[in-house]
Amino acid sequence: MISLIGDVRARVSAERRRAVTERCAPSGESVIMSTTMRVRATVSARVAKTRADRVGVKTSATEARGAGRGAADACVVAAALAVTLATARPAMAEMRLPPIDTDPNRCERAFVGNTIGQANAVSDKVLDLRKCSYENADLSTKTLSGALMVNTNAKGANMRETVMSKVYAPDANFSGVDFTNAVIDRATFDGSDMVGTNFTNSVITGVSFEDVDLTNADFTDALIGKEDVKRLCDNPTVKDETRMQVGCRT
Repeated sequence: MISLIGDVRARVSAERRRAVTERCAPSGESVIMSTTMRVRATVSARVAKTRADRVGVKTSATEARGAGRGAADACVVAAALAVTLATARPAMAEMRLPPIDTDPNRCERAFVGNTIGQANAVSDKVLDLRKCSYENADLSTKTLSGALMVNTNAKGANMRETVMSKVYAPDANFSGVDFTNAVIDRATFDGSDMVGTNFTNSVITGVSFEDVDLTNADFTDALIGKEDVKRLCDNPTVKDETRMQVGCRT
């Protein structure tokens, strides 16, 4: 900017000297004024261009920063969405249950079982065993696939060789139950009592034992899925010999 003003001043001085040399005394003042106006117009144009260029540079930089911030904001939103989705999974996993079946003989259906879909838990009617009592009952070899067993009392029951695929049985009592040779697949026992339960030679895959009391449970020769082993080993009630039977490393 300083060099530009210097150039302008030099041009003004040259114009003035030329006007005097040409002896245009009567109209010299008007020539100088005209020349000065032309020079000022030139200066204004150049200054305006310079400012415009600077504004353009700042605008480009601002737009670039804005684009960068926009990308960063998108990343933050995506991350927040991922976190939101991750934290929403437990709520999404909760099962919406129908009202308890009003059939007065619904609890008796456990002694017949689900004979249609078996492992896939397909049935013409929900096997609703909620709040039923099977204490010390004989349910061996029965297929209870897809059964709802919330708050069911099966303490000490004989459930050898039962098929428990997709059973939903949180907050139930399975303490002392004999699950020898049983198939327990994709079942949920969260919050249930399984103290002293016998899982000898049973198959356990995709089962949720969250907050289950497995004190003194027996997993001798049980076939347990890899992820199931991890979850069982994280259960604080799985101790001592039970940990060895499950396959915990420590």
